[in-house]
Amino acid sequence: MAIYKIAIGTPGEASHPDALKAAIAEFISMLIFVFAGEGSGMAFNKITDNGSTTPAGLVAAALAHAFGLFVAVSVGANISGGHVNPAVTFGAFLGGNITLLRGILYWIAQLLGSVVACLLLKFATGGMETSAFSLSSDVSVWNGLVFEIVMTFGLVYTVYATAVDPKKGNVGTVAPIAIGFIVGANILAGGAFDGASMNPAVSFGPAVVSWSWTNHWVYWVGPLIGAGIAAIVYDNIFIGDNTHEPLSAADF
Repeated sequence: MAIYKIAIGTPGEASHPDALKAAIAEFISMLIFVFAGEGSGMAFNKITDNGSTTPAGLVAAALAHAFGLFVAVSVGANISGGHVNPAVTFGAFLGGNITLLRGILYWIAQLLGSVVACLLLKFATGGMETSAFSLSSDVSVWNGLVFEIVMTFGLVYTVYATAVDPKKGNVGTVAPIAIGFIVGANILAGGAFDGASMNPAVSFGPAVVSWSWTNHWVYWVGPLIGAGIAAIVYDNIFIGDNTHEPLSAADF
């Protein structure tokens, strides 16, 4: 990892207008994404009277998250970079694409956006439960951890390839679609096993509102490890020491 690329930032950065606008953009994007994604699951529960998950329900969840993330990334891209995920922000930090202090600001906004989305869903549905992410009965915490690591690796690798890489060219125009697609595909692969979070904030909001924390650490440790590996691999092998200025939020 190119340590020289990592930046802490300055104390005044947290109050800089651009940083605050970026944080607000992350808050709104996360609210949009979680409201659509978590809301689709609640709608399924209402339609089936809390029935068992079916293949059709899994496909619906994958589509809702893919569409929702595509929009959430797109609307935030020109303001904050459209991270919409603490793991993506962590990966961007390791590659020197965002400072630590700005990243913390993003994390706070992302977590708040998820909590507010779940609170709104609970109110709008008349008190329905915002179900926290959980492991299937035959899936161990280590199985779930591997799922989250690998799926988030794929997500953050896609982010680097389509949005961060200075050589991305016209590929950057399809970044939000590619990012939405990989999340949807991973939900089809891992949703039946551990819910396929890939996003600590997406797991955090439902956990807070339902106050259910069983194995919650899996949905933080897995995504952060996967994001870190993807950032280190892509930055060192495919970006390397190419001469370029650190990317601003508008570039990411």
